[in-house]
Amino acid sequence: MSWRLSDKLAEKINHYSSFPATAVSLRQMVQFGQHPSGGTLFRGAQFLSEELPIRLAHRVKELNNLPDGLSEMPSIQKVRNWYAQSFEELTELPRPKIPIELRELLINANRKKSNGERNGKVLLENTENPSLAGEDYRPITRKNHLNSRRYFVLLDDSLKWSPEIYEYNKKFTKCLSIIKRRHDPVVTTVAQGINEYKHSRQRMQIDSSIQSFLDRFYMSRIGIRMLIGQHIALNEEPSRGDYVGIICTKTNVRELAQEAIENARFICEDYYGLFDAPKVQLVCKPDLNFMYVPGHLSHMLFETLKNSLRAVVETHGSMAEEFPPVKLIVAEGKEDITIKISDEGGGIPRSAIPLVWTYMYTTVQSTPSLDPDFSKSDFKAPMAGFGYGLPLSRLYARYFGGDLKLISMEGYGTDVYLHLNRLSSTSEPLQ
Repeated sequence: MSWRLSDKLAEKINHYSSFPATAVSLRQMVQFGQHPSGGTLFRGAQFLSEELPIRLAHRVKELNNLPDGLSEMPSIQKVRNWYAQSFEELTELPRPKIPIELRELLINANRKKSNGERNGKVLLENTENPSLAGEDYRPITRKNHLNSRRYFVLLDDSLKWSPEIYEYNKKFTKCLSIIKRRHDPVVTTVAQGINEYKHSRQRMQIDSSIQSFLDRFYMSRIGIRMLIGQHIALNEEPSRGDYVGIICTKTNVRELAQEAIENARFICEDYYGLFDAPKVQLVCKPDLNFMYVPGHLSHMLFETLKNSLRAVVETHGSMAEEFPPVKLIVAEGKEDITIKISDEGGGIPRSAIPLVWTYMYTTVQSTPSLDPDFSKSDFKAPMAGFGYGLPLSRLYARYFGGDLKLISMEGYGTDVYLHLNRLSSTSEPLQ
């Protein structure tokens, strides 16, 4: 039986959408450490059990109110239902019955930390809504619910937490895993919805209002998946080396760049039937490490390299005996790690540069089929054709305070600058 959005649930979603989301920084996410206590994970779960429904509700409301009939497209409605169903599952998950002494301990630990101990371990506050004063913001109040908007609270692992705490952590993590799987094909399904819209309205390109919606929607999706992925990893995966959840405290840029180069060259050779794809010259210190999410960086490097390789092959012809190399240079500054990818792929006309950041814009003559089952992940893509590579990569860069910029010399080539914020204190850019 297919899932349906009831009037009662729609009303509840509308209520949640009236509350602002709370931004989290990379530094806050990594404070959990490799071996968080059951109580610390429980506090994180409580934050997410409030925060994720608010974020999901905002997206459901926006998907219902898109301009020019876009909300009516079957694929858009499918995505809206996924978000609404996930909202329902999170808000209907039974709350644990916590013994009164543990309940007091959890509340007092939060207040103690919120007052800002001066013991060298002052925790960063979550970003507050400046229009609301301190305790005035209480998103949803329920029985057995601890009112708090802190993502991380350090709780002693030597304490004996009740079985209810561990059982709730297990149930909540399982719920998040189901939601994460459900939302895997969101990018391709929304892209299908845009195609349906363009076909029904006989449009070649999307306008600025839809472009802005897609930027907000995909940025929100990155944040939701980041919080879900981090919580699942903290609860389920054994600690690995320098990892805290899905964050690596010592992400090695050279290793990731080398892997992205090999993957992009392989895809290029396979797509064009080449014996040897254009070479990529890598200039990067072998010991350059910083705290980041390796999956995000791999995705951005792969997409930008893929574009450069394609430009070089199509400019010089797949039958060329030799291709000019693509250069990947990594520089380390106090604030940013900057990666420059330079190619001699003919460049882009100045008038076309704004289009590069437009979703569904591509220079490929025939766009591949957009079956949502084609890719269950954002990190797998064909050589070209969807027009999502650069816009999505820029969002990944901006999510943690970085950016992606492009400078082109028509007739020669293009330089892409990927700026990665290394300070880790920048909060999510919530919209």
